[in-house]
Amino acid sequence: MADLDCDVDGLDSSQQLLRDNIRRYLKQHVAPRIQQAERDKRFPHEVLTGLGDFGYLGGYLSEADGGLGIDYLTWAVMMEEAGYCWLSLRILLNGLNIVSGIINAYGTEDQKERFMRPLLRNERKTFVSISEPDVGSNVAEIKTRADKRGDRYVLNGSKLWITNGLFADFGIVVARTYSEQCDGKLSLFLVEVGETKFDVSPVETMFARSTGTAAFTFDNAEIPAANLIGEEGEGLRQILIGLNFGRLNVAMGAVGAAQSALDLSVEYAKQRKQFGRAIGSFQLVQKHIVDMTAKTLAARALGYRAARAMQNGTARTECSIAKLYATEAAFDVANHALQVHGGMGYASEYPIERIFRDTRGGMIPEGTTEIQTLIIGREILGISALT
Repeated sequence: MADLDCDVDGLDSSQQLLRDNIRRYLKQHVAPRIQQAERDKRFPHEVLTGLGDFGYLGGYLSEADGGLGIDYLTWAVMMEEAGYCWLSLRILLNGLNIVSGIINAYGTEDQKERFMRPLLRNERKTFVSISEPDVGSNVAEIKTRADKRGDRYVLNGSKLWITNGLFADFGIVVARTYSEQCDGKLSLFLVEVGETKFDVSPVETMFARSTGTAAFTFDNAEIPAANLIGEEGEGLRQILIGLNFGRLNVAMGAVGAAQSALDLSVEYAKQRKQFGRAIGSFQLVQKHIVDMTAKTLAARALGYRAARAMQNGTARTECSIAKLYATEAAFDVANHALQVHGGMGYASEYPIERIFRDTRGGMIPEGTTEIQTLIIGREILGISALT
């Protein structure tokens, strides 16, 4: 007999209730602000404070670490609802929680007090700075360097595609480190905007227009040695711990965006009339809706599978598969949605145009479609195509 306390996706009653409450809250308190934020190209960070009550700000951390002990499946549901409302919201939450997770895992008590805890109270804004003008998927090729000089490190180099870089108070910078103990291995550093002098330039993007994407230039920029996270030369290992988590977040945000595009299309197909009847009665429109539904359901199932694997501590392949399929599916669903809406889908005052742009953008961050394919192929065959 089926468990009557679970819905078709295997969520229990508490998870269903949380999902429904979050959707109502986002519809009331966040959705009305999206259009203005997109026009102003400025994310309303104050909305994150209320979301903290649901656990969006570090809720996956243990209670002892300041979180709520939220399991990964529940977290996946939460990320889906963030993506359903607004992919820019999911993107900002992704960065915030990756930073808090890294500091919690490797930071000192002083770093947790100065950086992580204010972040969990939405008192500070953050970024993650990894990519460079010539470095994307291959993190091992990072050129930005940090030279140890006394009680400080001196940063030199350029960073690109930094989400929230225009608005943040501090963030994590990945740099190749040189000192008596380290000869060029990667390390993670906490960099404060007010304390360290460096150039910040806006980067105009097709998607996530409100998230303040930036480029950084470090020219003999000094940071305190106390801002090193963990040990020198451990940066690659430290940053990799956030990849599965980030890929799960991206995948579930994409599922949410796909579901939003589907819901909007179903409603439109029922209401829009051509040739004297609702366009939903046309066979080819129904084909669009059916394809969208199948892809959204499949993407959600893979995302939930990855979340359950995360809970068991074995999720590298599952998260890559979920990220690969869900982001591709979400853009495909958005493409179908644009077709269903016809000319109205192009209008920037309607959500489909934004969802179309944002879902296309989701196929690149946290490892491109091509990189995910090679990772999955390596895991299946035991043969790496990356070397």
